[in-house]
Amino acid sequence: MSSRSAVAVRTPTALPPWLAHALRAQRGPVPWSAVARGALAAGPLLLVSVLVDRASLGVVAAIAAMLAGINDRPGSRRASVRRLGAPALAGAVGLLAGTCAGDHLDAVALTLALTGLGLLAGGMSAIGPVASGSGTQLLVAAAIGAGMPLPESGWARALAFLTGAGWLLALRLALPTPGALTGDFRFDGERTAVADVYEAVARLLDSVGTERATARRAALTAALDHAQDALAGPRLRRYAGSAAERRLHAQYAAALPLAEAATALAWAGKPVSGRACEGPRRLAAAVRESAPTGPLPAPSRSAPALRALDDALLHAADAFDHGRGGDLHTRRRSAGDLVRTALGAGGREYGMRVALCFGASAAIAQTLYHSHWYGQHTHWYWLPATAVFLVKPDLGPLVSRVLCRAAGTVLGALVFAGLAALLPRPEGLVVLVAVCGALIPVATRHFAAQTAVVTVLVLSLVMVGGEPQASVSRIGETLLACAIVLIVGHLPMPGERGGRVRARLAAAASAAHAYLVHVLDGSHDRAARWTLRREAYRTLAEARASIALAAAELPSLARHTEGTDEIAALLERLVDTTTAGAVHLDDTGRLGRRHSERLTELLAELAAHRDLVDLPARIDDRPVAAREDRAVRHTSGAPVPAHAAGHGPVR
Repeated sequence: MSSRSAVAVRTPTALPPWLAHALRAQRGPVPWSAVARGALAAGPLLLVSVLVDRASLGVVAAIAAMLAGINDRPGSRRASVRRLGAPALAGAVGLLAGTCAGDHLDAVALTLALTGLGLLAGGMSAIGPVASGSGTQLLVAAAIGAGMPLPESGWARALAFLTGAGWLLALRLALPTPGALTGDFRFDGERTAVADVYEAVARLLDSVGTERATARRAALTAALDHAQDALAGPRLRRYAGSAAERRLHAQYAAALPLAEAATALAWAGKPVSGRACEGPRRLAAAVRESAPTGPLPAPSRSAPALRALDDALLHAADAFDHGRGGDLHTRRRSAGDLVRTALGAGGREYGMRVALCFGASAAIAQTLYHSHWYGQHTHWYWLPATAVFLVKPDLGPLVSRVLCRAAGTVLGALVFAGLAALLPRPEGLVVLVAVCGALIPVATRHFAAQTAVVTVLVLSLVMVGGEPQASVSRIGETLLACAIVLIVGHLPMPGERGGRVRARLAAAASAAHAYLVHVLDGSHDRAARWTLRREAYRTLAEARASIALAAAELPSLARHTEGTDEIAALLERLVDTTTAGAVHLDDTGRLGRRHSERLTELLAELAAHRDLVDLPARIDDRPVAAREDRAVRHTSGAPVPAHAAGHGPVR
């Protein structure tokens, strides 16, 4: 055997993407504040309800707190209002609707109603993460309302549901984050998010000219997206005059020109000195400590992007000193935009799959229930509720979700069966609910672990509510739900497969096109430019995430989105080149030859992929050179750049 063959034999075989994803877990420090909130949420609510002899309402409130705990991710308090509150409201509506439908409709009509609700919630989930979480809670709560026999009315159940979720949200707003001793603790999440942006800028500058630059630019996009979301939520004060709030807005806005200059330097590919990276790092420390910036080292001003970086540092120092506030540069979507997204190709495809899974599982569950297959167990909601979680692409590729859900349910059911035989009732089960609530923020790092913890928690709640031990039936129902979702997930649907990915990619292409047109038209409105740039990078990141999930599916599903990753890479290079061109245009009044040639090449390459995705027209079918001439005419009367007006470096 040759040495090459021997090496080939010793090299381990790479796991297929769908299996590798199932074994992958998120990493990071333990979110102790979320752990504390989880321990104080479902368990205490259940304890109070048991003490006042209203255990059934306590079960509903604890389920709501559990679902809110799954959505309780790191971030700012204002963002948590929307991330936890909107799904809670949707869940209360679903619980009320499910209760009314279960009380007044026969099995066939109820199945049709739940199927229609699944179609609505599935289409709504295409709008974004918060809408997706709202759609999930709407369906899960509807299944619980229709399938969990409780003595209370639908309105009482809905109020209990809102109480449970509202209690966790109140804890999120009131309790300080450990270590948040600087400034107003209510803005610690926003402060961390803005500081991370400046740190991401420094890391990108560190990697200029290396192979790490592309990944660092993507990390900068993620940091900007996170900070934008952290600051864009509802205000926590009655009036918007908070000095801390104004300062954070100003610091975020000051990071945008820094990010633009860093992206232009990364595009140029020429390494920069460590002095250029030190300024953003000092700004990051100033944000975290709510302290003055102090002297900022000035980079060399030998190139347009370096001059833009120095000007941005000057602007940031002024913004940090005065804190006058700033635009978040977000593009608000109208109600019409949201409806078009829900009714688009991605929303239609996902809505039909959710409707089929939810309706089929509800029909089978009722059939088994009315045929007395359940024996003493009258709760048939587990099957459709499980199908809702399994059909969500947010949680990973289809087979990965199914494997993790099955493994997590089996493990959780077996663990609960052993604990239920040992723990006293109900006090031991109440403690078990509190422990599971504390474990949820950690378990959300892997779907199987989350499923195991949720299974133990729900089985504990059901037993506290008077239901006998149901571990075996829960395992059977989960495996049945897995089979339903696998079958529906591979069924052909009207229209083209991969509609969700193609819709995201088309949105990214449209945003990149709008950004490029704005730059080449030579507009002086930098605020509009930064808004368009943020939109372009954000939609590209969303498209990249959808493409990565689709690529990890089984080959029979992954083949429907082949080639989309290449288009996303082309769009990213187009947006990066546009950013570099904008910085050069600001400095010299015209696009550089390298920028023009690269833009023309990228547009030609994108035009060759129109068969894979609906791309916008090629800059209104006019060449880049014509647009460049127009940009020169517009900028001929522009103000003199800051570096030419005598602004020296900050010392």
